[in-house]
Amino acid sequence: MTVVLEARNRGGLPFSVILGEILPAALAVALLALVGIIHVTSRVLVVSQGYELSRLDAQSTELLRENDRLKLELATLKGPQKLESVARSQLGMVTPPPSQVFHVRK
Repeated sequence: MTVVLEARNRGGLPFSVILGEILPAALAVALLALVGIIHVTSRVLVVSQGYELSRLDAQSTELLRENDRLKLELATLKGPQKLESVARSQLGMVTPPPSQVFHVRK
């Protein structure tokens, strides 16, 4: 013997009828909400990655400028005028007199 209990609301409709009517709509609303949340989350991630890319691009540009500046400074320091001025001022070197210059032949 099976006993089936039906819950009834105040209007007298069985619970299964109400559930059958509301459940598909509730599932559709939940699905749309989930899709909306996923969409918003993905857009937020895209925007944050865009900001990160922009920051890294600015940093790259700054580093390239610094590299160019350092290359120019290196070329200046390797120049003969700079080497001569450093040799004379910091190392106390002078141009040798002709009597101290020897030519070596191979």
